[in-house]
This record gives sequence, structure tokens and C-alpha cells, in this order.
Amino acid sequence: MRAVLQRVSEARVTVEGKAVSSIARGILVLLGIGAGDTDRTVDWMVEKILHLRFFPDEADKMNRSLMDIRGEMIVVSQFTLYGDCRKGRRPSFVQAMEPVGAEHFCNLFVDQVRAQGVGCHTGVFRANMQVSLTNEGPVTLLVDSALSRREGLSRMITS
Repeated sequence: MRAVLQRVSEARVTVEGKAVSSIARGILVLLGIGAGDTDRTVDWMVEKILHLRFFPDEADKMNRSLMDIRGEMIVVSQFTLYGDCRKGRRPSFVQAMEPVGAEHFCNLFVDQVRAQGVGCHTGVFRANMQVSLTNEGPVTLLVDSALSRREGLSRMITS
């Protein structure tokens, strides 16, 4: 699972000219589901994102999480995060999960975030969306569960 996190002062998702989601201060999450992702991957990703400290404290240090500031989240499914551009001129998406499974895991991610009491909004799965945001900072981070597994950090899921 891969996520691009953008710290925002506002964000909105529009489909066919109609706003379907909007938030004030919080995180815009572009979420890619990989072919090998599981429920445990979702558990790890939710925990990581909700508690990642990348909002400023009084000293302007990134010491506060989304939970700390009681911010909101917009999740936009983004299979193109698994685009492999190493060969040729057209990206390959073979590492992305097929749409039915990806929608299931995206919904599971959103349900788990909401279960933690966080306002979580979404785009429309498989729709052509327009995403607008005001990136605060700007602060943009990449979280990749596969990189964490390779570094042995996935053991944190079971602790």
C-alpha cells in the first residue's frame, strides 16, 4: 500500500462538476492499493498515518499528528501510485491490485479511520475526479508499506 500525504488547510474533491467531499485543516491521502496488500497492511497504514507527527506545535516543530489536532481526512483512491515507469514510455500498473479488491481495501481503510473518531471523506472510486487543495507548508510525505516491510518495521503491526 502506498500513500501520498499532503498537509492541507483545505481540500475538495469534485466529480462531474459536483463537490463530493471537502475538508478544512487535515490530510489529503492519495491511496494506492498493491497486489499483495492484506488486512494487516491496512491496519499498519491506518496506524501510521493517524499518528504520524507532521503538524506544527507552538514552536513550529512537526510534533502533532492528525489525531492531536483533531483534523479531518480526504481519501482518494490512486492506482497510478503503482505505475512503473522504468521501461518504455507507458507506465505499467501490474503491481496495482485489481479494482474489486482495491475498492474493498480502500473502504476498509476509510472504515478503520472513521472507527478512530476521525472525520474521513472520500472521492468516488474509479471516477474521473478533480482534486483541489491548499498544501500547508508545503508538506508532502510518502508512506509505503512495502518499504517498511523490507526494513523490518512491519513487526510493529503485531506489537
